[in-house]
Amino acid sequence: MALKKFIADSKMFEYGKYYKECQQNNQPFIKARINPSNGNYYVQIDLMTCHYNLTLEGQNQVKQLFENEITFLKSKAYLKSFFKGYNVDKELSWFDGVMPVRLTLFCENLYDLSQNYHD
Repeated sequence: MALKKFIADSKMFEYGKYYKECQQNNQPFIKARINPSNGNYYVQIDLMTCHYNLTLEGQNQVKQLFENEITFLKSKAYLKSFFKGYNVDKELSWFDGVMPVRLTLFCENLYDLSQNYHD
């Protein structure tokens, strides 16, 4: 079975089950939930399921990923209606405003950054 890097549009019990799987496998918990008001995603990465945190360089890389997404939204004139903010921390980071067509790549990049830049 292939490694599941994130979970999206699921029921609460599915999020809970995936959270426990992440704890057992020492991997980050990345979830995406759709915002019904605009159809875009709120994406969160939680490293409390792992035995590591993002390094400072990792936090900078995640911030750059988020800034690149903002630049994309600006280029498409979607920024005002879709982007709702972001936060980057060593354990918990989130971005609100990922377009559905970009969700998989965004979450996979976020996962890869967590694997390459942790202590």
